[in-house]
Amino acid sequence: MMPPELQPRSYRPFISSASAPTFSSFNGGHSPERSPTPNSSSFRGNGRSRSMSKSRFSPSSFMHNARIAIALVPCAAFLLDLGGTPVVATLTLGLMIAYILDSLNFKSGSFFGVWFSLIAAQIAFFFSSSIFSTFNSIPLSLLAAFLCAETNFLIGVWASLQFKWIQIENPSIVLALERLLFACVPFAASSLFAWATISAVGMNHASYYLMAFNCEVGYHGGEVPDEILILGPLESCFHTLNLLFFPLVFHIASHYSVMFSSAASVSDLFLLFFIPFLFQLYASTRGALWWVTKNSHQLQSIRMVNGAISLVVVVICLEVRVVFHSFGRYIQVPPPLNYLLVTITMLGGASAAGAYALGMIGDAFSSVAFTALAVLVSSAGAIVVGFPILFLPLPAVSGFYLARFFTKKSLSSYFTFVVLGSLMVIWFVMHNFWDLNIWLAGMSLKSFCKLILVDVVLAMVIPGLALLPSRLHFLTEVGLISHALLLSYIENRFFSYSSIYYYGLDEDVMYPSYMVIMTTFLGLALVRRLSVDQRIGPKAVWVLTCLYSSKLAMLFISSKSVVWVASILLLAVSPPLLLYKDKSRLASKMKAWQGYAHATVVALSVWFCRETIFEALQWWNGRSPSDGLLLGFCIVLTGLACVPIVAVHFSHVLSAKRCLVLVVATGLLFMLMEPPIPLSWAYRSDLIKAARQSSDDISIYGFVAAKPTWPSWLLIAAILLTLAAVTSIIPINYMVELRAVYSVAIGIALGIYISAEYFLQAAVLHALIVITMVCASVFVVFTHFPSASSTRLLPWVFALLVALFPVTYLLEGQMRIKSILADSAFEDMVEEDYKLTTLLAIEGARTSLLGLYAAIFMLIALEIKFELASLLRDKAFEKGGRHNNQSGQSSSTNFPAKMRFMQQRRATIAPTFTIKRMAAEGAWMPAVGNVATVMCFAICLILNVNLTGGSNRAIFFLAPILLLLNQDLDLVAGFGDKQRYFPVTIVISAYLVLTSLYSIWEDIWHGNAGWGLEIGGPDWFFAVKNLALLILTFPSHILFNRFVWSYTKQTDSTPLLTLPLNLPSIIMTDEIKVKILGLLGIIYSLAQYLISRQQYITGLKYI
Repeated sequence: MMPPELQPRSYRPFISSASAPTFSSFNGGHSPERSPTPNSSSFRGNGRSRSMSKSRFSPSSFMHNARIAIALVPCAAFLLDLGGTPVVATLTLGLMIAYILDSLNFKSGSFFGVWFSLIAAQIAFFFSSSIFSTFNSIPLSLLAAFLCAETNFLIGVWASLQFKWIQIENPSIVLALERLLFACVPFAASSLFAWATISAVGMNHASYYLMAFNCEVGYHGGEVPDEILILGPLESCFHTLNLLFFPLVFHIASHYSVMFSSAASVSDLFLLFFIPFLFQLYASTRGALWWVTKNSHQLQSIRMVNGAISLVVVVICLEVRVVFHSFGRYIQVPPPLNYLLVTITMLGGASAAGAYALGMIGDAFSSVAFTALAVLVSSAGAIVVGFPILFLPLPAVSGFYLARFFTKKSLSSYFTFVVLGSLMVIWFVMHNFWDLNIWLAGMSLKSFCKLILVDVVLAMVIPGLALLPSRLHFLTEVGLISHALLLSYIENRFFSYSSIYYYGLDEDVMYPSYMVIMTTFLGLALVRRLSVDQRIGPKAVWVLTCLYSSKLAMLFISSKSVVWVASILLLAVSPPLLLYKDKSRLASKMKAWQGYAHATVVALSVWFCRETIFEALQWWNGRSPSDGLLLGFCIVLTGLACVPIVAVHFSHVLSAKRCLVLVVATGLLFMLMEPPIPLSWAYRSDLIKAARQSSDDISIYGFVAAKPTWPSWLLIAAILLTLAAVTSIIPINYMVELRAVYSVAIGIALGIYISAEYFLQAAVLHALIVITMVCASVFVVFTHFPSASSTRLLPWVFALLVALFPVTYLLEGQMRIKSILADSAFEDMVEEDYKLTTLLAIEGARTSLLGLYAAIFMLIALEIKFELASLLRDKAFEKGGRHNNQSGQSSSTNFPAKMRFMQQRRATIAPTFTIKRMAAEGAWMPAVGNVATVMCFAICLILNVNLTGGSNRAIFFLAPILLLLNQDLDLVAGFGDKQRYFPVTIVISAYLVLTSLYSIWEDIWHGNAGWGLEIGGPDWFFAVKNLALLILTFPSHILFNRFVWSYTKQTDSTPLLTLPLNLPSIIMTDEIKVKILGLLGIIYSLAQYLISRQQYITGLKYI
């Protein structure tokens, strides 16, 4: 039984999965479900039904996944970066095992797999991370290690909440895990965020980073109902204490030696306490202090008194720390009047803004006071910056109209403020910066001031334009787009031209990356807000989203035009996603001609941006890309950019998907093969010509003989033709003539490519290789899509292919060997090195031929295995259909629609093998498949000897080739699907036994003298001992191979009795192959015992 406080109650309307409560650490707004009177009549009317439908224990996903993910996913990424490759490898392996267990429906196994993965990753983290070497203090190192372990534990808790069976079987544990997660995540996440930021930008303002992350991660001002057991008053109190005191304590601990050294240092202490305090008081308007008191009047009085004191302290400290410290040169009033006027400006402005934000400006008196304060603040601020006294009414009138706009909601007042404020800004800029001889980002300061003034004026005008009637919203859109364009231009100039010139002095400056990121996300948030409020239309949202998002490209690619290139590409790619959002239409939202138009625009945009793509590829490769690589990348980029068009609007059009696959495949082939592009096709701009005129490659690598690259066009054509046939763009399955032309063309293309690429010096082989590839192509194509006469001709095609193998192999090098022998009389003219080089080239060419024929026979065996399996499935289907007809169950009403469709499809496609035709004309298929499999396996064994010297491990990779053997009574009687694993096991055992005998014989008669002295040399003791140990491994292998052939159950003791016979072979032998046989014997015995045991248990269950 659960305790009463954990049992689900009918009046608890919150659940962890469907409508779980928010709390002050994560919620960004007021919870509408919170009610101070939960037992009201309106709640009692339908509370039980609503609470039952939203039970806390309903098996669903954890509601707060998004908020927890925002906090924990960056922490996990930072921990993986600290741990390095060992942690990533350990976690990846563990999560793969957990995923496999979950796919096998082992719920508890998957759960514990996740936890064991995290534990193993944490252990690897302690051994691989540099925490203990980074921190000079052992207590700090231990504290950092504890923080990492705690975060890892919280990640495990969050992962546990994703298992729905835990919610069903252990609801009380789910409640505890939720409460633990919400209570501990703010502490760990804010600390790790601050740690990561300090690692990136330094320790100078570490306390302020921690304060910012505490406010962002730890508190969002959400309300948590007290009847929910997800966060109590105690946890909320600790969160508040962490928010107020942790940054201050951290600053004292890290700056204790200088914290009283100056007024600015003392101001830091006050700011680190009172800024979070002000934030907490503001968050209390959204329920953050629900645990202090429920009386709204008491909470308001607390907010007013403490807010006023905090505001005064923060303003005074900001004056000392920021205004007089950084902007003192712009204050034109002498002390002590400057302190008074700056205080009036800042404190008055902050008080007015706070009062308006808290909703205190409502009646006539407060409006008059607010207006007077605005006039006073604007006038004092103008005096501080040195505004002429003669024009002092200008800022006063500006402040008056701004206050009137806030109190009366008058648009004319706001635009009056914009005009007057713009004049003041223009005066300030011209007075302070206009005449300075400074060059910033490749332009004069005067030009930069012009851009800034236009940008500021646009920023001031846009809020007023957004409040205009809906018919004038296009003005808002124009203003926002202009502002985004100007901001992108300014940031691109600063980020790309990072230098400053001042009176003959050059200094490097860098526009910080975080400013680009901050302005981008602020712009995107503003666009989303205006779109939700219906202040701008979808087209403006599309343009602004592309413009702001394109600014991020400058962080990755150092090209001066990358922002505009990214903008063009995004504007071309994004319309299918952003402009066609009519969800009421079930059909395609985009018409066919619109799809073609968008695809054309995408292609033109990519081609327009080719120079930037060239620069990006040059930066990535470290050298100029070839024309083929550039063209291929453009084609791939075009294809990927068209994916939204096909996936969103033409997902039902199969031809569109096929064409898209062909386009992407073409681009990838161009990138991989880099074929030579004719000069008439290539684009050679001045930038590309300049990049390719560099002599660095020649000076570093010297002159390299160019290899002919034209054959790559043939391989590209063959692959594209194959893809076109597979996707039915070329209808070879309907036309026999087209099928024949297609197969011959594929064979010729591949034959010429292989000849020119790998057998360039052996001209005699070119014709034979082309004929071989044509035969292979014809055999595969007509086996998959047979014609009326192909079943009689294909065996002869295969026979020709087999006959070509020894002829081609023997002819390879014959002419060159004869030429060497013919020239042997002229030994003074022919060098021995040339002979050796020629012989090595012949051996390499023959090895390549063996690999080519092995691949051909493998392909034929796979094709025949696939066709025979398809025939067996068709036979089973036909038997099932006849059975249904005989039992009267094949009526059109009961016959599955899928089966009817399959019958119709079989009736419409090209003629294929039937069961009767298989018996009459296709009986050669199993024999041909078996011959191809055996030849492929034999050739692979020869290659293993030639390339690796007979590797022991190779047989375990080559033996599975024999799984392609088919049932053929002419080859082996009784061989069927049940015995398909027998060839694999018997070949492994036989290969290891024969190679072991050969190794023993070689050591005896051709033995190594040094090794012979150690083990007795060519003595009969060595031979007898190893032969006896080899024979001891035979029983296990014989029993297991008999079992694999027949699957006849033997006594359980038989394989276990033979198991110990393998131990001496493992321990005492001198041959590694005998040890492998011993290990295999143990594995075979255990596998036979377990399989027999499982069969016995299954039989008992059946009985």
